[in-house]
Amino acid sequence: MKKFVLDCSVTMAWCFENEADPRADAVLNSMSNATACAPCVWGLEVANVLLVGERRKRLTEADLSAFLSRMQQMPIEQEPMPDMETINRVLALARRHGLSAYDAAYLELAMRLAIPLATLDARLQAAARTAGVKSAL
Repeated sequence: MKKFVLDCSVTMAWCFENEADPRADAVLNSMSNATACAPCVWGLEVANVLLVGERRKRLTEADLSAFLSRMQQMPIEQEPMPDMETINRVLALARRHGLSAYDAAYLELAMRLAIPLATLDARLQAAARTAGVKSAL
């Protein structure tokens, strides 16, 4: 089974109609024969975007709950809390590529597992290319 790192930008494209993207849809369709991997921050990032969406009336509490239920049914493996060695690698990547620590966590995971990265974030895409990480899009 193929694996890739899934970031929040692709996940949110599955939730909000105005953020729909054919590349994100292709990733979603690939989930029937692939496993997504995500750093531990992914779940909190997703929850925060959903909460902001609810506050801005982009979705209801019921919509939010239904989306989270769908995510729980998907083959997404979340990494545990990182150790200090991993945190140091994340910080080094964030500094080198001008990323947030959160985005660098996705890049670090893709590099460590030697698997492609699915992101719609332009800065993270550029950092991944520079680091030699393939795109899952």
